Amino acid sequence: MQPKSGLQLSRWYIEAMDCPVEERMIRKRLESMAVVEQLSFNLLDRILSVSHPPAARKEIEQALSEIGFAGQRLEAGAQSKPQPGKAVEPSLWQNYGRLALAGLAALAAELGHWFNWGDLLVVVLALLALLLSGPTIYRKGWQSIRQRDLNINALMSIAVTSAMLIGEWPEAAMVMVLFALSERVEAASLARARGAIRNLMALAPDSARVRQADGGWKEVAAADVGVGSRIQVLPGEKIPLDGLVQRGESAVNQAAVTGESLPVDKSVGDPLFAGTLNETGLLEVEVTAAAGDSTIARIIHLVEQAQSERAPIQRFVDQFSRVYTPAVLLLALLVAGLAPMLLDWSWGDAIYRALVLLVIACPCALVISTPVTIVSGLATAARHGVLIKGGLYLEQGRKLGAFAFDKTGTLTEGQPSVTSLQRLEGAGNSGVDDPETQRLLGLAVTLAQHSQHPISNAVVNFAESYPLEQDPDSLQQFRSEAGRGLSGLIHGQRYCLGNHRWLHERGGCSATLEQQMAEIERRGQTVLVLCRDNQPLLLFAIVDQPRSHSAAALQSLQQLGLHSRMLSGDNQHTVDAVAAQLGVEQAHGELLPEQKLEQLRQMKQQYGCVAMVGDGINDTPALAQADIGFAMAAAGSDSAMETADVALMDDNLEKLGGFVRLSQRTAVLLRQNIALALLIKAVFLLLALTGNATLWMAVFADMGASLLVVFNGLRLLRFQMLGSRAE
Repeated sequence: MQPKSGLQLSRWYIEAMDCPVEERMIRKRLESMAVVEQLSFNLLDRILSVSHPPAARKEIEQALSEIGFAGQRLEAGAQSKPQPGKAVEPSLWQNYGRLALAGLAALAAELGHWFNWGDLLVVVLALLALLLSGPTIYRKGWQSIRQRDLNINALMSIAVTSAMLIGEWPEAAMVMVLFALSERVEAASLARARGAIRNLMALAPDSARVRQADGGWKEVAAADVGVGSRIQVLPGEKIPLDGLVQRGESAVNQAAVTGESLPVDKSVGDPLFAGTLNETGLLEVEVTAAAGDSTIARIIHLVEQAQSERAPIQRFVDQFSRVYTPAVLLLALLVAGLAPMLLDWSWGDAIYRALVLLVIACPCALVISTPVTIVSGLATAARHGVLIKGGLYLEQGRKLGAFAFDKTGTLTEGQPSVTSLQRLEGAGNSGVDDPETQRLLGLAVTLAQHSQHPISNAVVNFAESYPLEQDPDSLQQFRSEAGRGLSGLIHGQRYCLGNHRWLHERGGCSATLEQQMAEIERRGQTVLVLCRDNQPLLLFAIVDQPRSHSAAALQSLQQLGLHSRMLSGDNQHTVDAVAAQLGVEQAHGELLPEQKLEQLRQMKQQYGCVAMVGDGINDTPALAQADIGFAMAAAGSDSAMETADVALMDDNLEKLGGFVRLSQRTAVLLRQNIALALLIKAVFLLLALTGNATLWMAVFADMGASLLVVFNGLRLLRFQMLGSRAE
């Protein structure tokens, strides 16, 4: 969350905030304050972020204290965040001792009631159980009642108090103890989902071996290592910071960041990511990003942001619970007030059944069913090198009808190379060793050096093998036209380096040249032509090999019933050849960026929900137009991470099918959880109205429903993105 100009972003770690019930209480209190501009909740890490005027921080902290959610303020910066659950670590007595003693007292009260030990002893034992297990619940319940928010704590406080008032002391004590136990077990279950995020945080080491001015090496905290420093990583050690290899060679296991199953060979000049494992060789690395800006830090930040973004089904459940709880409360009041007159119930029996209804009315299982499942899905995807920017996209993935693909750098490796070069003007030797050909090649390189497009890079890389004379300062009025090529004045003459389409538009194609280029394109190669004005000078044939897993990825999407279409700026012959090789259903070449957008609009009309897969740099408009945008080349790329809705860290297209299957599996578990929670509630509502349910049975039902939906949602942590195994 980025604050607006003139506002400040403050963050608090709040130990008591770990479920949507607490979030709703805090949101209701703070959103009523004029000084609060924006709120963001990270329930897994228990962090609240608030955008506000600089002078309003104390006022916000006071409001949090008033509703029982005082927190530890976090300083700005990535390294200031405490480990979840460690800022205020409860003692063994707070965690288990008090609750165990309360349980024994409640059990003794029940036994005393059954064996007639005396009313006074039973009341004393029940009060002891309530004092040991109930203060926190009563405090939260009172705060929620003050805010007119009937959450589980308010309902439980009312039910237990009413049970005491009608003389049901043992049952009141047992209900409170069981509810406190259910909260403790539920918190322990949620800690597993929280641990999935914490495991990401623990990937990178806390220290690094840094080279000193005297040439020696010293262990330094990773957070204190600056960009440009040189660090040393021994075999078997994790890499502490992002960097470039300066010395040495090694195999590096990047599974923690990219999800790749096999180690990747690294040598001088290759990038390294914090949190990856150096397996075989000694490496010296120049640091390229501070600890807080590393690839793994950005991954953690994106996962945290994603889990705070509410999916449509989460919003639906929240809205439903706001109607459901007051409705059941009204039913309980009607049972207590009207049943004795209409159904000949005793007042005590009517009130007791109304109290059971109050406990059953708790929407906790329903509300908690969605965030646990969504977060488990997001964490699982991140562990496999797929970053999903929110529950919205995880939920929407199952609705996809088609995928649109860019060609260069997406379906192909994105590392094209020049296979042949032919001079088109003049007589004599047209080989690259010819001085005139080399002069023209130097002109082409002068233009290509000013572009980051893979095709331009292929020209530059090809020319490195030849001693060319270049004068970069001679280039003036340089222009790059997307989907066409490059142009500029060199020594006062206009030169263009462009594709077949551009040459045709400029009227530079003769019948002979057209036939020559068509033959190259039919072989699946791309044509690039250097022209002086409209006169063709050099003809480049360029090939870009398909990725090894592209065909398998497209086949897996087809098996899922999804359609595929290639949208490329390359010539139609080359696009058709690549499409036929990989099994793409439809292929459209010679598309300008705006024409890609039109194709996407047509696909939406035909297939409904549509995804676009591109490299995240020159496909930005298309990625934004699609319902879900997938960025390739995401590892270490800020632009790819920021542009797309989903980022593939290792460029493995086979994970597209895994994403769709994960989305489908998530939807199944969400429906199961919601149906399970509502079914249990409905059954016990009927049992309560017929007098066949007791208070402690209602608490057990609520606790059981909550744990069932939590454990069911956590099953997503075992999901495999690759292969057909769902769990």
